[in-house]
Order: sequence, then structure tokens, then C-alpha cells
Amino acid sequence: MSATPEPLNAALALAATGVPVLPLRAGKVPFGNCRACKDNACGGRPNMKAVGSCQCPAPCHAWAAATTDPHVLTSPVWAAVWREAVAIAYHPGGAGLTVVDCDSAAAVAWAREMLPATRRVPTTRGEHWLYQGVMPSANAVRPGVDIKSRMQYARWLGPGTGRMAVLPAAVRALVVKEDTTPARGEVASSVPARAPWSREVATGCRHTERYVRTGLERGLALVRARTESGAGSQAFGVARFLAAQHTACPGPCGLGAIGEAIVTAAVSVGVPESYARRAVANGLEAAGERAA
Repeated sequence: MSATPEPLNAALALAATGVPVLPLRAGKVPFGNCRACKDNACGGRPNMKAVGSCQCPAPCHAWAAATTDPHVLTSPVWAAVWREAVAIAYHPGGAGLTVVDCDSAAAVAWAREMLPATRRVPTTRGEHWLYQGVMPSANAVRPGVDIKSRMQYARWLGPGTGRMAVLPAAVRALVVKEDTTPARGEVASSVPARAPWSREVATGCRHTERYVRTGLERGLALVRARTESGAGSQAFGVARFLAAQHTACPGPCGLGAIGEAIVTAAVSVGVPESYARRAVANGLEAAGERAA
């Protein structure tokens, strides 16, 4: 009788704790769908976003196939898969968890400064921060950071260290989306007037005042032009581009004032202020902001 594959042993142990698991193949990705489930022709699993009728006994549909049932995990249909599996993953949402996937040293540094301490699991390039609670998943909520919870899987890399905290509002706020820009009469907030960019706040900028103001006005025009949708994303792009022009300056360059002007422009076409501020802050940081 052949020995039980190591990934299966690990999966059974994890499933026994109530965490839904699934096998990963070479490349550390889920196994593909069987012929009957290819291209979701079966309608998908009942627990997917579009409720389906699939009752396939094979581990199809990636995260949606994750299970805690030892009879399924050790079934003949899964046996061939386990012989090829190189690792296991789990469905965080199914376990009542949210994973903040910090995929770089900079992302980890941001998490340590901005998020409540919780259980951390080292990864190849960063850390997984685990919180108790479920929320929508989203990729690239900020540079190097993904949120994995509902309808997503995370690779199992061990239990980690530290006491797990309750999912904080700071993490939930990262996934707030701006689907469309509301009409001008539906502005979600009003940004109070603040000091504009000037040499008084940009004493270390190497650019001429005309250069900075021309670039800023062009950027603001791009944001204001997004009256139907995409103004928040445009604000991110403008902030990143303008900040990148100052990476060689000794600083300060008054990037804070530039950012406020972009936020004001985004809010003027209906972007919620909280979303606009996050988009601009992420854009400035993505460009490697030196000083504000």
C-alpha cells in the first residue's frame, strides 16, 4: 500500500481544524477543471458568486472546491490529484478569515505601521497578516498588497506567530471601490480650501514654478474630465506621475499640497473624499514620495 502524499496529510490536519483546503499543482496554482466543468459549462459550484449546480466530485473551480470533508479529500477521484500536488491552499473566507497578503518588504513595513498587530505568516517575498472576519477579496489595493478572503484562496505556509486580531476597519476600507463617478449634484463630501502649492512649501524643489504648475494643471484637467467614471483611478495616476517628477529633488517639494489639489479635483466630479484621499496617497507613495 502506497504512502499517503505529504500534501494530503497536511490537508487532512488542517481540515480537521475547520479550514477548507484544496491541492495545488506545479506552479502553486489550483488544478484545472475536468472536461465536464471546463469553462464553467456545469454552471459552477453552488457557493460561487453565480450560484451553480455543479456537484462534480473532482477538485474543480479552484477555491470553490476547498473542503473540510475528509471523505472528499481521501476519495478515489482526488487520489490522482494528490499524487501530483506540490502544496496546499485554503479558502480564508470559508474559515472565517481575511489574509492581508504583503508581497514586498515595503508592503510589510506599511502594514507594521498602519495595521493592528495580528498573526503573521512569513512568505517568500513578504508576510501574510491573518485577521478574524470575512470581507470581499481584492488585488492590488495598494502597492504590493492583496486582500484574500471571500472567493479567493491563499497558499498554506504554516500557522504563523502572534495572536490573531479581529478584522479592523482599516483593512475593510482598502477594498472600497469607486464603480462610477456620481453626478455633480451627488458629491459625497466637500473638501475645505487649503494652501495651494507654492515655493513656500517647496523649498527643496529643483523644478521651476512654471514647470510644476503646468504639470499640475494638466493633471487636474485629466481628473476633472472623468465626469462619468474613473476619476478616482485617474487621480491615482496623476499623483503617481507628478510625484515621480520629484524623486531626484532634495525636497521638500510640496507634494502634500499637490496631493490636496488632486483630491479636490476628484471630489469636484463626485468621487467620495475617502476614496480620493486613498487613491492620491497610494499614487504618491507608488512613485516614491521623498517629502511633502
